[in-house]
Parts: sequence; structure tokens; C-alpha cells
Amino acid sequence: MRRVFLTSDGWRKSSSSGGGDGNYCVEIAGSPTRAAVRDSKAPNRGILTFHAAAFTTFVASLKEATIRNEPH
Repeated sequence: MRRVFLTSDGWRKSSSSGGGDGNYCVEIAGSPTRAAVRDSKAPNRGILTFHAAAFTTFVASLKEATIRNEPH
């Protein structure tokens, strides 16, 4: 089961983000209209933002590829 951890500034990352301190993934934050993504290893280097609908479609396609065992 994946758990989601909330950082002190409101960003979330999955418990499946790697060993140790879990710094091997991206973090996300969102609102009803936007999704923001940043590198958990370098959170101050920059943030990408996407329309919420586009980000939802992207995540759904990753999940589907994982279910089919396809590389992403």
C-alpha cells in the first residue's frame, strides 16, 4: 500500500519514492485548477505547473502503463 507524506510546506510525495529519506521522486501540490510538480532532491530549483485536467490525464496514463507492465 502506498502512503502519501505531506511536507511542512504542503507538498506530497509517495512512500514508494525510495529508501532512506524518500528523496527519489517528485513531489506534487495542487489546487482545483492547477497541479505543481517539483524534484524532491532539489525543491528550490524550480516548479512545473500544469492544468489539473492535463495532469490527471497524465497520471492516469502512467497508472495504465504500469498495470500493463509497459515502460514509461
